[in-house]
Amino acid sequence: MLEKAADFGVLVTEVYPKGVDKMTLIDGIWVVSIEEFQGICFVLRESVLLLNNYATSQENKGEKMLMLYSYLTGNEFRLQVEAVVEGFMQMNIDLQKEMVATQSLWKRRQKQLEKVLLNTNHLFSSIKGIAGESISSIKLLELNESKQSE
Repeated sequence: MLEKAADFGVLVTEVYPKGVDKMTLIDGIWVVSIEEFQGICFVLRESVLLLNNYATSQENKGEKMLMLYSYLTGNEFRLQVEAVVEGFMQMNIDLQKEMVATQSLWKRRQKQLEKVLLNTNHLFSSIKGIAGESISSIKLLELNESKQSE
C-alpha cells in the first residue's frame, strides 16, 4: 500500500488468521475470503470514487478561498454592489415621483368631478326653481343636496 500510495489494501485468503471467521480489517488491510472478495471490491470501488470526488472538490481550496476573499474585499465587488444599490435607489425615486404624479392627477380628476356634479346640481335646481313641479325630481341630485346641507 505504501509503495503504490493506495488508500485501501485487500488480502484474499483461503485461511483466516486465528480468531477470525469472516471478512475483517486488520492494521488497515481488509482480509477476505474469495467469496467475499467480489462484494468488497464493489464497496471499495465506490469508496475510492467518493474519495476521489472529495479530493477533487478540495483541490485548490485554499487558493479559491484567498481569491474569493480578495474579490469580496476588493474594489470591483464594492463597485458592483454600489451599482446594484444605485439601480434600486433610482427605481425607488422613480416610483415616488410616479406616486406623486398619480395622486396629483387623481386629486385633479376628483375636483373636476365634484365641480361637474355641483354645476349639474345648480343647473337642475335653477331649472326646477323656474319650472316648478312640472320637472321631475332626480333622486341622485336630491341625495347630493341632502348631503351638502349636512
